[in-house]
Amino acid sequence: MTIIAAFSSSRLGSAPVNLAARLARTTGEKVIAAVVVERSLPAGVDPIEDEYRGYLASRATASLERVVEQVRGDLDISVVVHDATSIPNGLTELVSRHGADLVVVGSSSSGLLGRVTLGSVTERLIYTSRVPVALAPRGYPASPVPVRRLTVAYGGAADAVGLIATSAELAKQWNARLRIVSFHVSPVGSFGMSIERSAEDLVVRQWARKTMEAAARQLDDVRSTVTLPDVDVVIGTGVDWRGAVDDVAWEDGDMLLLGSGAAAPASQVFLGSVASRILRHVPVPAMIVPRRQT
Repeated sequence: MTIIAAFSSSRLGSAPVNLAARLARTTGEKVIAAVVVERSLPAGVDPIEDEYRGYLASRATASLERVVEQVRGDLDISVVVHDATSIPNGLTELVSRHGADLVVVGSSSSGLLGRVTLGSVTERLIYTSRVPVALAPRGYPASPVPVRRLTVAYGGAADAVGLIATSAELAKQWNARLRIVSFHVSPVGSFGMSIERSAEDLVVRQWARKTMEAAARQLDDVRSTVTLPDVDVVIGTGVDWRGAVDDVAWEDGDMLLLGSGAAAPASQVFLGSVASRILRHVPVPAMIVPRRQT
């Protein structure tokens, strides 16, 4: 099994390999730190472009080797430079060539420090990948601590895409704790003047109770095939998505798991609208998993 930490030749921040190294310490897998160099023409057609792409490749290799040396330790991490027509296409080719089961990418340099922000390349990847995609927050630091807890973002679509079952299997493989969280956004005045605030609170409490009961039923189904210790089920509420996410406690060693949208093809990643809102506010790495085959 292999983890690919993905970079472009123009951007070699350490966050993707820092997260990949942490995951490798959790799973025991090897890591390929891969630089994709975009090429408009096949090799041999234009000598000038060949020379320029060769220069980019050698410079990117040297820079990435320096980044990798800071986290390698006893991990099996290699550096690869790959030519492709685009970065998403190059990563798809690398996944196929190396039999990778996970791709790790960084956040946009325009995003907030410590938060996940999708760039144009990452957005294309998360709508086409057939393996899970892990996203490192901007500036994500190196750490010797493995992933210790998986937090499942649970919603109505989670039933359709098999997220809880997939997460339970990962938690067992990674020897990590499992937590299920559901987020509820209730903007101020969302019910207008039709009911009092106390009645609105009652509606939220009833929703929370039904959500926790539904999650518990999902867990009972999973336990028929996967042995699980106690699983926490928590609710995060707020007047906006940031408030709902901040209402949940986060700690070092956490990773958020998001399911692909219910409209996603089987075994393919597809970020849904609610998941994208949650993603931009979490202070920990996130992983988007493909829809489970039925």
